[in-house]
Amino acid sequence: MNLFDVYPIYDIEPVTASGSRFTDSNGEEYLDFYGGHAVISIGHSHPHYIARVSNQLRQLGFYSNSIINPLQQELADKLGSVCGYPDYQLFLVNSGTEANENALKLASFITGKKGVISFRNGFHGRTAASVAVTDNPRIRAAINPCDHVSFFSLEDLNGVDEVLMKNETCAIIIEGIQGIAGINTPSREFLMGLRDLCNKYEVVLILDEVQSGYGRSGAFFAHQHSGIEADLITMAKGMGNGFPIGGLLISPSFESKHGQLGTTFGGNHLACSAALAVLEVIEDEKLIENARLMGNLLCEKLKAINQLVEVRGQGLMLGMKFDFNIKKLRHHLLFTEKVFVGSSSDPSVLRLLPPLCIGINEVDQFINCLTNSLKHEELLVD
Repeated sequence: MNLFDVYPIYDIEPVTASGSRFTDSNGEEYLDFYGGHAVISIGHSHPHYIARVSNQLRQLGFYSNSIINPLQQELADKLGSVCGYPDYQLFLVNSGTEANENALKLASFITGKKGVISFRNGFHGRTAASVAVTDNPRIRAAINPCDHVSFFSLEDLNGVDEVLMKNETCAIIIEGIQGIAGINTPSREFLMGLRDLCNKYEVVLILDEVQSGYGRSGAFFAHQHSGIEADLITMAKGMGNGFPIGGLLISPSFESKHGQLGTTFGGNHLACSAALAVLEVIEDEKLIENARLMGNLLCEKLKAINQLVEVRGQGLMLGMKFDFNIKKLRHHLLFTEKVFVGSSSDPSVLRLLPPLCIGINEVDQFINCLTNSLKHEELLVD
């Protein structure tokens, strides 16, 4: 049997990893400034993480959600304390698209409406409801209609207001920072305006923090930089440091009903153990503060590089915009300088999503590798 050919694959096979570095099958060491799509939050192979998950596996790996699993409540208590939403409710799933799927479904249940407002260049997942609110028709099949979705550019409050007046909208969904789009951050004023409009028209505000959450922006959730509260908050990537887990934070104003939502694997014993380990390390090692400090240092050093047009983002969710296609530059960083970075749907933007544990040495190494790469003029043309 062959694997279904879904992804373009680099000829690199990581075999061991620690912190912000991994080694491939040829013994080559790489600096990881991409974190596997922002998944690696506390660093590769953290000893506390390994111990937590291993100990749980020796006791009980899995049973269904029809029995008592005290790890779920332990995770809810810890998450509420660390993230700043202690009075919210937690529904555990397996991925970011599932979290968004359930958020949209819950908003529709609560309001009895189906209209959704989403934003240009946004990405929310590949399953039915989440792909419908994703601004990418190439990944939307005929079975995923989006005629109930209105797409607007970031900052277009007037357009949003006009649609909300029709009283057909159940939810507005927006990323705390748009990731795949090339690191676009909605302004504080825009997020505050959306919050006000949702209050006015009794519409559910969903903050997709799947990539921008879990301390990556220098706050636990990126939208917290704006001082607003969301009704529903979706999480996933950094939540389990590589173990599949997602979650939905639900405002206390929402009443649960048995049978509306459900999951087989969500909130299983191993997933909860992984997520608890992540929160414990984030708190003990002050990784949110570190993300803010190292992000500021990176931005300062990047802005001194002449070839850069713009540095976008917050904390350790950064985009470097150039005035040329970055494909050759990214290839050189990977195969010559041995540094992993990310691309985006904007072909002129490199994404940086390193583990939150990086230090000054890793920042300096990355800047040196980038500077060395930019000396090659053949990399700076389309």
